[in-house]
Amino acid sequence: MVAENPPAADPGWVDEVLLTGRPTDVCLRLSEPIDRATLHRLVTAAQDRLTEAGLRPGGAAALRLPPSLAYVVNLLATWRAGGQAILLDHRLTDHEVDRALARLTPQVVVAPLRTGGGALKIFVDVTETITRYADRPAVSGHAVIQLSSGSTGPSKVIGRTAADLVAEVHRYTRIDGVALPGERIILLPSMVHVLGLVGGLLYGLHAGVELVPPQRLSGDAVLAAIAADPTPATVLGVPFHIGLLASTRPAGPLPQLRRMTTGGELVPAAVARAFADRYGVPLGNMYGMTEVGVIGTDLHGTHRPSIVPAPGIEVRESGGELWVSCPASPYVGLSDETRWADGWLRTRDAGTVDPDSGLVTVRGRLDSQVSVGGLKVDLTEVESTVAQLPGVTAAVVVWDDGITAYVQPDGPLSEETLDKLLAERLAGFKRPRVLRLLDQLPRTTTGKLVRSIDALRAAATP
Repeated sequence: MVAENPPAADPGWVDEVLLTGRPTDVCLRLSEPIDRATLHRLVTAAQDRLTEAGLRPGGAAALRLPPSLAYVVNLLATWRAGGQAILLDHRLTDHEVDRALARLTPQVVVAPLRTGGGALKIFVDVTETITRYADRPAVSGHAVIQLSSGSTGPSKVIGRTAADLVAEVHRYTRIDGVALPGERIILLPSMVHVLGLVGGLLYGLHAGVELVPPQRLSGDAVLAAIAADPTPATVLGVPFHIGLLASTRPAGPLPQLRRMTTGGELVPAAVARAFADRYGVPLGNMYGMTEVGVIGTDLHGTHRPSIVPAPGIEVRESGGELWVSCPASPYVGLSDETRWADGWLRTRDAGTVDPDSGLVTVRGRLDSQVSVGGLKVDLTEVESTVAQLPGVTAAVVVWDDGITAYVQPDGPLSEETLDKLLAERLAGFKRPRVLRLLDQLPRTTTGKLVRSIDALRAAATP
């Protein structure tokens, strides 16, 4: 029997920060409403099962569960038991999961025994099973371990302490434009990743905001969830969801809809305009990272494309790169030593900080700058131009022995037509040398467009 690590923090933070409130208040609106008393009872029962299966204070539980009540309950129960929660997206392959488990050695693994619902369900019905895995303490004292989305390469292992999570939840309460107590969040992003986890689940539980996952991932289902109750609603999602709603025509007025807030990647201007024209409400922007959570926001849409740093967060510009304040390195195990130093994390995003207003403008990935014949080209500019062309749903532009554009069309579209349209909009040295049309561009589990050249090549191979 190996010695236990002490818990990363007093597990009482779960009750004090997340499970307070009136017992009769509904916190999750599923097929049946879940009030706080019911959630507390389910978490207590799950904590007993995890402990019986071998989870100890200072150990870890790996959660390989789809978005579900079971996921929420086992996550809170793990923390209440003084354990570390390792969040594994349910869409990972067995090979990817096995590699993560071998590296992180949880004491128990929670996985579905049975699931009910369908491929387009946002929340599913899950009967879970708990199995022992390793008799070791957690690899670190963090409360949660997440894997980066891997949109540009292999995933990193990122840890955040209970203090980090609590600080971010409190940060949300100070941001102008978030959903308020008694209101609703129409929750679209996965709770395995930081936007859905903290901006949705943890903030909602703390602030008394009802979380409402739509019945299905469709525009009509999202609108139905908004219209189902008279209380104000904020839609929380990623750019993919904006496009989904922008292409859905509401059956009638939606006075409940206050705004949509999006995170994950830059929103093309044409998509933002289409959403605003259709719904007439603010499209809020949120910028953040798995490593630190929310960094800056513009929830009223008044500074687009710029954002205001979130309360308690400092952002500076160094050599055209954005750096963000971060008290300790968030990385677990092997990592790039140049990413964090002296309380600052390099975002690897290009951007500027206005010295007078403090507004931050994110320009895209720092590695998007390339040289063509001695002339500098910003691939973000090229990608934005391609994505806004008529007949284009989404685009990714990379450097692959030349500027290469992978394009997902919206209906009939030829490479010749694309090239002609680009010739009208971009100088010759900026235009892609290669155009590849794909029925569906690959995306990460968070809905971000994948920028790995190998993955894009594979998707384009017949």
